[in-house]
Amino acid sequence: MPLQLLQKWQERGDFKGDVLIDFSLGPVIHHFYAAQKYFKDIILLKPTEHCILEVKKWMNSRTGAFDWSHTSTFATEMAGNSEQCEEKEVGLRTAITHVVKFDLNLENLTDPIVLPQADCLVFWCILEAISKDLDDFVKNCRRLSKLLKPGGHLLYYGGLNGTFYVVEGERFHMLKYNESNLRSILSNEGFVITHLEVSQRKAESDLSDFDSVVFCTAYKQQKHI
Repeated sequence: MPLQLLQKWQERGDFKGDVLIDFSLGPVIHHFYAAQKYFKDIILLKPTEHCILEVKKWMNSRTGAFDWSHTSTFATEMAGNSEQCEEKEVGLRTAITHVVKFDLNLENLTDPIVLPQADCLVFWCILEAISKDLDDFVKNCRRLSKLLKPGGHLLYYGGLNGTFYVVEGERFHMLKYNESNLRSILSNEGFVITHLEVSQRKAESDLSDFDSVVFCTAYKQQKHI
């Protein structure tokens, strides 16, 4: 579902420009196969050095890198070009120009690196993972959104009503929030929502307790003097 939704919306042509900046939980890259056609630079911002290491392993085709070929196959089949899987992966490795750690304790999240503002910002299950409560969610949304140009687009994907997630046997906090919370927060932060859909979780798992996922597109309003 996430790959289908992102491919569908990216191929509409509304989401394009020079720079796409992604905030994703974990070392994931599979949601960029369509984006590489519409952006010159894809910049990944990660919360931990481990995430950066894993992404760079894949980018450099190192031993032990996670094999994402199943997602490139799926992406190319959706686009009707199943024979171009390897080409798509090579293209994405080239399109990702930076993989950088961000630190919420810094005024400039990526200090000493100064990044350009993005034409498109992607939030992939990140705010619920880094925020301890709804006030923190609002603050983090505001800080991360400063990297988006006025008029730029947001692609948001997250889990609703969850309280935890598990990675390699370790349990982590996940902020519980709902659709109404998200709509209100984005609106108050200057976003105009253009599409929002919620899908109920189809399979139970001990790895997380969220009950549904939300996919949202929005744009950041221009400031008026």
